[in-house]
Amino acid sequence: MSVKLVANDHGHAHTRANNENLRRGIPLRTSRIIAAGSAAIVLAASSIAAASEKERLEERLRAVEPRVIEWRRDIHRNPELSNREFRTAKLVTEHLKRLGLEVQSGIAHTGVVALLRGGKPGPTIALRADMDALPVTEEVDVPFRSRATAEYRGETVGVMHACGHDAHTAILMGVAEVLAGMRDSLAGNVLFIFQPAEEGPPAGEEGGAELMLKEGLFEKYRPEAVFGLHVWSLLRAGEIGYRSGPTMAASDFFTIRVRGRQSHGSRPWQGIDPIVTAAQIVNALQTIVSRQVDITRNPAVVTVGAIKGGIRHNIIPDELEMIGTIRTFEPEQRAAIIQGMERIVRSTAEANGASATFHVDPSGNPVVVNDPDLTRRMLPTLQRVAGAENVKELALITGAEDFAFYAREVPGLFFFVGVTPRDQDPETAAPNHSPRFFIDESAIGLGLRAMTELTLDYLAAAGG
Repeated sequence: MSVKLVANDHGHAHTRANNENLRRGIPLRTSRIIAAGSAAIVLAASSIAAASEKERLEERLRAVEPRVIEWRRDIHRNPELSNREFRTAKLVTEHLKRLGLEVQSGIAHTGVVALLRGGKPGPTIALRADMDALPVTEEVDVPFRSRATAEYRGETVGVMHACGHDAHTAILMGVAEVLAGMRDSLAGNVLFIFQPAEEGPPAGEEGGAELMLKEGLFEKYRPEAVFGLHVWSLLRAGEIGYRSGPTMAASDFFTIRVRGRQSHGSRPWQGIDPIVTAAQIVNALQTIVSRQVDITRNPAVVTVGAIKGGIRHNIIPDELEMIGTIRTFEPEQRAAIIQGMERIVRSTAEANGASATFHVDPSGNPVVVNDPDLTRRMLPTLQRVAGAENVKELALITGAEDFAFYAREVPGLFFFVGVTPRDQDPETAAPNHSPRFFIDESAIGLGLRAMTELTLDYLAAAGG
């Protein structure tokens, strides 16, 4: 935009110079040669200034990248579950305050936000990172391996950043530092959102993006666009993935409780076995997607993630609990799947002489929709940062993200940064949420650059 503005100003100056030279008796052809020389000087100066700005940006990015990796390793070594990100929030808060930003903590329990005011008028945009880890015991042999444990659903579990939120947090801390050093030249404001509980709050609690918005985050700061990234095992380091429109699935969390009648394991006819009933329910639920949903329109998923019941090898228990997730891309499809699940759970339990309840938690995530116009406008930035050959359009992703709540309020762009080593097939790499999930740290610099340059390009275009 700066070159365009200089060129336009020069066009007016060129005309004025020609008129003045004619008044002084200088032939028009000579006048044009003089003016052209002046234009060349102006444009050359502009090019030098632009190159200098780019060099300064690159210097800032290179300087902060080693610290971003250090922050990521520190956060990885000290993971915290959803709504319990106390240490991480403190680390983020102290960093943002050192940068001189307007910081607010304690949003949605442990969330932190900070506003960077640019030196020139312009819009406010939001950048979001999530901070929570998962109840996963790490199996990756790295020096900063997590050995943390915590209580989750009544059990002691390992805790690991098995989805890469440690990288997201560290990257956004780095972006904040780079942009804070450029605040005088920014035509607008940047809202940094460090969000807890993206993986979902503990039972009985609220959390995540939905709670941050409920507490007035966007009402207070009024961003006109929001950007987020996610590290992704299905892409190699150096690659960026994106999709316009619907991108990630809506997610729902369900609970099924099956009640039978307890008896001795050697005399099952004296009881009603909820475990056998649950096994039949699990199998029958798979027919919903395979036989009852038009999967040529959209993918759908029904997954039972945990079954808990019984305590001893020779006791048939009274009851058990199953929990799982539903993934869909259309409200009508979602409603049909839930209806089918209710029918299967009820009828299968009745057929076995048992009873069952089926409950869908109302706090599920909607579909992540990348605004088509915003995606189109910012795609050249991603292609410039990674190289056009390394920017890939993705198929629909059945993973879910509560970034969807932000993107329902304002235009959003959520993209993916590959973290699988270049010499490894992403299809064979340990996926996100695996105890063997691994981040090639060479990818962190690309995430840092992508978020920084998306911000600069958006504000430059809006301010131009």
